[in-house]
Amino acid sequence: MSNLSENKIEQPVLIVEGKLSDNERMKEESNFLRGTIAEDLKDRMTGGFTSDNSQLIRVHGMYQQDDRDIRAERQKQKLEPLHNVMLRARMPGGIIKPEQWLAIDKFADDYTSYGSIRLTTRQTFQFHGVLKPNIKLMHQTLNKIGIDSIATAGDVNRNVLCTSNPIESELHQEAYEWATKLSEHLLPKSRAYAEIWLDEEKIETTEVEPILGKTYLPRKFKTTVVIPPKNDIDVHANDLNFVAIAENGKLVGFNVLVGGGLAMTHGDKSTYPRRADDFGYIPLDKTLEVAEAVVTTQRDWGNRVNRKNAKTKYTLDRVGIDTFKAEVEKRAGVIFAESRAYEFTSRGDSFGWVAGIDGKHHLSLFIENGRILDFLNKPLKTGVAEIAKIHKGDFRMTANQNLIIAGVAEADKAQIEQIARDHGLLDDTVSSQRENSMACVAFPTCPLAMAEAERYLPQLVTDVETILAKHDVADENIILRVTGCPNGCGRAMLAEIGLIGKGPGKYNMYLGGNVGGTRIPKLYKENVNEEGVLTEIDTLVARWSSERNDNEGFGDFTIRTKIVSEVKISKRDFHD
Repeated sequence: MSNLSENKIEQPVLIVEGKLSDNERMKEESNFLRGTIAEDLKDRMTGGFTSDNSQLIRVHGMYQQDDRDIRAERQKQKLEPLHNVMLRARMPGGIIKPEQWLAIDKFADDYTSYGSIRLTTRQTFQFHGVLKPNIKLMHQTLNKIGIDSIATAGDVNRNVLCTSNPIESELHQEAYEWATKLSEHLLPKSRAYAEIWLDEEKIETTEVEPILGKTYLPRKFKTTVVIPPKNDIDVHANDLNFVAIAENGKLVGFNVLVGGGLAMTHGDKSTYPRRADDFGYIPLDKTLEVAEAVVTTQRDWGNRVNRKNAKTKYTLDRVGIDTFKAEVEKRAGVIFAESRAYEFTSRGDSFGWVAGIDGKHHLSLFIENGRILDFLNKPLKTGVAEIAKIHKGDFRMTANQNLIIAGVAEADKAQIEQIARDHGLLDDTVSSQRENSMACVAFPTCPLAMAEAERYLPQLVTDVETILAKHDVADENIILRVTGCPNGCGRAMLAEIGLIGKGPGKYNMYLGGNVGGTRIPKLYKENVNEEGVLTEIDTLVARWSSERNDNEGFGDFTIRTKIVSEVKISKRDFHD
């Protein structure tokens, strides 16, 4: 007699049962993201916010931080940490006008502890070190120039990225407009931001969040629009991606990629970075419906019990890709067509001047670590401000922490280039290796950092340049990224060499990503110190130089020669 249980088809677990995480309680009680932030803001006995409010201000675009370089000294003096906030602006597609730039430049000078503007991998800018008395002024200053920071952090859809491509200007404009529409469509509808920071009068009405829900999303959510063949926004780092499909230079629709994400937790094998899956092609008129359907499916099915497994990538792996896709089709009223052909052949940004098809010119500037500040003999911040005073086009912040001076007339090229060179913004001696290296902020401001990243990267790149020259590959480059913790901000989990902070001066070393950004790297060495990192890179580059096939990238070489095994399915392969 057959055992019926053996023939039973296992059904996907759509809802994770169990005690909800405390963040769910906090969002439930927040009164649509208000909490007691307004009252907390008036309390000058502390420079920080209370526990719940320190989480809620994230949805308003801020993270509570402190200067970790002086934390121990303040403890000795029986002082609380020097609390401040980092603000991340909402800039869909990363486009900012010169007059807006001059306003944020002045605010950075007058009201931030570091005086810098930080370009981020989320294609926007950040202020670091804003003290409590200046927070409301910061939001009101931004509002006056048409900028806000709504939903750039927290359990919501964050700043929507878009390819910075300045050459195909008409196609880029269409893609940028969709990035803006997606950002607006998926924003929280709560008026908490306007009431708290802009002093707008509270309207007595019943609030609803038709897309995000009363307790918002289970975890952060990231969306992009990308124009092949350049994967300059790293689609596989994001929950939802719209890959532009063009015919005769006009946008006709998108391939939709769902379920990418790079964050993980050291020592927790239930967490892992993951590529996004291609659901198929949709016409333009279904874009917002599909975006909403993906978000609401994740809203309803995402894990609200364990935040470490709450991202869209884990929902797809738990319920099954086909089940998730079918639900999106049902909610959006669309059937995905077969994906249109496309290929990613490069990442990063192309530097120097390029001419657009509209007759305008665009100058891409390399900004190491995205940190715009007046350094010794390199006054970058002053230089960008001087350009902003005369520039008639716009600026485009890239997802690789760089800056494009876009829409420059032929007659203005020489003057803008001269200002850039005079201020160290344009430097012909910068190597392709430096241009293809990136780090997150880490110390001293990020509370999650375990090791240095931004402050470590410049010397690390110099040492790698020396190693490349030693092995006769100085004209080559390796996509190198460093993060201070495993949360994914510097996108090291899509690098050919990714270093993830494990402790002071110690890193886990991952190898095997590729140039197109479509492969997750795999752990090669654990808990390596800075000297050991260079020793390993030296050994690996020596092999790459002598044993590689023609035009074989470093990451592809490490896979072919089985230095590391290929990660094809993250849930199965990443930790094996």
